[in-house]
Amino acid sequence: MANTVVGLFDDFSTAQRTVQMLVDAGVDRDAISIVANDAKGEYKHYDADGNNAAEGAGAGAVGGGVIGGVLGLLVGVGALAIPGIGPVLAAGPLAAALGTAGASTLVGAGIGAATGGLIGGLVGLGISEEDAHMYAEGVRRGGTLVTAKVADNMANTAVEIMQRNGAVDLNTVGASWRQSGWKGFDANAKPYSASEIESFRSSRPATRSGTQRRSQQEGDVVLPVVEEDLKVGKRQVQGGGVRVHTSVEEQPVEEQVTLHRERVNVDRRPADRPASAADMEAFREQSFELTETDEEAVVNKQARVVEEVVVNKQSEDRVETVRDTVRRQDVVVDEQGATRSVNASGYDAYDADFRNHFQSTYANRGATYDQYMPIYRYGYNLASSERTRGRDWNAIQSDARQSWEERNPGTWEQFKDSIRYAWEKARGRS
Repeated sequence: MANTVVGLFDDFSTAQRTVQMLVDAGVDRDAISIVANDAKGEYKHYDADGNNAAEGAGAGAVGGGVIGGVLGLLVGVGALAIPGIGPVLAAGPLAAALGTAGASTLVGAGIGAATGGLIGGLVGLGISEEDAHMYAEGVRRGGTLVTAKVADNMANTAVEIMQRNGAVDLNTVGASWRQSGWKGFDANAKPYSASEIESFRSSRPATRSGTQRRSQQEGDVVLPVVEEDLKVGKRQVQGGGVRVHTSVEEQPVEEQVTLHRERVNVDRRPADRPASAADMEAFREQSFELTETDEEAVVNKQARVVEEVVVNKQSEDRVETVRDTVRRQDVVVDEQGATRSVNASGYDAYDADFRNHFQSTYANRGATYDQYMPIYRYGYNLASSERTRGRDWNAIQSDARQSWEERNPGTWEQFKDSIRYAWEKARGRS
């Protein structure tokens, strides 16, 4: 049974890498198709070998070497226009279905018109009409479509290759389009321009700017001191959008069978002899019948399961370290030539003391204060915790060590003196 594996990619270079990997994995290049949006007109002058076929054409953002790297692998290359999408570059069996002028033939130096739409070509490959609409819309919005018709034993490999290269998840993008009012691919719609396609790719959510607020007391301006906390959670995300479609192909078979036939022959021979007793016995009216027999071939087909494709999901847990930066907005006031920090509270109130302690104790060890800052902050947080209020160091040391070792295994003995110093310093000022 043949399977059609389909992937939609955001850019041509990723699709090119996917095609190369499919061919390297053993997928027949004659079974691979590609359809790339060419709103910028970058591909229409290139032939099947990736060479510039238009005399005097300037070097665009995508050169012959880049295009040839993938088009040289495929057959049926052609530049054409698809209703609702506009100019595209198509290659492979899907290009033939769209109406290009024969294998490895460019439709002139310009653009030929497709005799059929992309929806029909995809449905002809065994893809559902609903998915075909979303794939066609993806190409309309600047994407590149890759299809590969593979045998059962290559289906998983083809799917893994497309997922590894970041194939677009149809469910996610389809839901986003529908929220914006999209109801399906419209072949009569005006194709998007290159700038519109670029806007789809470059759009990002707007960021919010900081604000100032006035206090209720007339004449006072409140300047907030803002500090960010890093909170790490987790959420479930979907992987790449690769779908596998199965199709049934018919192929001629033959088998020989031996058939038996019996025929009745009537032979009249001249004779001239005296009649015998047996002849006289047969000398009366009589009749008898002989039946001819023949055999004919009877065809009976029986379906047999020759291979099973098992699809399952494997789950595993992994520990991932998330690193980021947090910001703090402070207010600095310049007073009589001296600069001091306003609202110095919390950990910042001890920062200078911790720096001095580090310089006098650990600076000669080759470390920096920034590396020791989390250690001092841990001791400070111990002193600020309700669980440690009113308890001495010997009472909290076991719990403090356990909590520290959970995140920094094997380092308690190395840093416990610094932690205790910060704890005692913050505890003495609380």
